Amino acid sequence: MDAERKALARARRIIVKIGSNALADHPDLITNIAADVAELSGKGASVLIVSSGAVALGWRQLGYRRRPKEIPQLQASAAAGQSLLMNRYAEAFSVYGLRVAQILLTHSDLAKRTSLNNARASLGALWEAGAIPIVNENDTVSTEEIRFGDNDQLAAMVTPLVSADLLILLSNVDGVLDEDGRRISHFSAQHEVFEHRAAEGAQGRGGIQSKVEAARKACRSGARAIVARAYESNVLRRIVAGEDVGTLFEPRGNALRARKHWIAFTLRPRGAVVVDQGAVHALQSGKKSLLPIGVLGVRGHFDPGDAVRVLGPDGTDVARGLSRLSSLELARVAGAFRDAPTPLNPEDAPDVVVHKDDLVLLD
Repeated sequence: MDAERKALARARRIIVKIGSNALADHPDLITNIAADVAELSGKGASVLIVSSGAVALGWRQLGYRRRPKEIPQLQASAAAGQSLLMNRYAEAFSVYGLRVAQILLTHSDLAKRTSLNNARASLGALWEAGAIPIVNENDTVSTEEIRFGDNDQLAAMVTPLVSADLLILLSNVDGVLDEDGRRISHFSAQHEVFEHRAAEGAQGRGGIQSKVEAARKACRSGARAIVARAYESNVLRRIVAGEDVGTLFEPRGNALRARKHWIAFTLRPRGAVVVDQGAVHALQSGKKSLLPIGVLGVRGHFDPGDAVRVLGPDGTDVARGLSRLSSLELARVAGAFRDAPTPLNPEDAPDVVVHKDDLVLLD
């Protein structure tokens, strides 16, 4: 057993994400997962499950011939499927004397600090009560999540929310595969691993690239992540025991604090700020705020306090941050530096566009 795998035995807060494909293809999966979670809980681990599957269960319950594509029918399917999904979890976990509790979240719940803190407190209270939280997107009211979201990303956002040290992404693939279709056992999170031959299923919304991206985000919070096949025998126990199951992602360097992880990976940028190469170098030092003098231009519309992308002069993503100026104010200041007959004196400009405390450098 290598050191990286052996370290998984120390995980005390574990998030398990289960995909729609795995649930649809293997009706006994929840029963098997319950047995593993019961053993891990008995050893002192706190486990949270992020579960897909409500829409996949619901459209059949409503008598549709195939998975609908229209938003109202998808919402109806989610509404019908949530109770079925929770009943399966409740029955499976009750065998081991464990209780489950459902938490439905939308992206806006996690994008607002007040509701995010409320969600953190609720999850903590459930763990204190000995319950297993079952988290899902609230697809019945959130059309944007149905169209664009997936629970891989939700699991990555929840990881720093509860200070989890291990994220396990279960699906219908063995892990991340190389160009020859062989499973990659382990790599550090900064490596590029988007070359693969993993097939994407018809039931779910998150393919292998989504899982890789979710794992990388989790690693930025300091957690380890695993992508593994859901219906491997005793898959959770074997992962935590350090067996060579799935693909292991190791965290990189310094972990982001929860607030900076939220800025980088939960908030959706409202626009972009294009900066010159000098500003790029200054930001990458890790000690500088973004100043107006380094701004070349603005893309999109945003207000003070909105999240923005920071782009280099070639369009490369450099950072995410919270702007202290609106897009209109920033465009005027940038223009005064570049194009005005009498250039703006830096001392007369606003102090900061994005403060270093509100800025996160990307990989």
